[in-house]
Amino acid sequence: MIRIKLKDEFIKLGQALKAANLVESGVDAKNVIKDGLVRVNGEVDIRRGRKLYAGDIVDFNGEQIKIED
Repeated sequence: MIRIKLKDEFIKLGQALKAANLVESGVDAKNVIKDGLVRVNGEVDIRRGRKLYAGDIVDFNGEQIKIED
């Protein structure tokens, strides 16, 4: 599991994928999110700007990202 520590109140979904090095660019993040390949807390979310808060779990390509304070 990849852990991302919040610097602010939240991080956006596309930024989290980039911070975890699961995509190379914002364009790649946008495409995998738009294509329904990313789950947030077990549900597909197609909003790149989805705000993630401490405790949220992102699943993509067999990897999990946990958002932490």
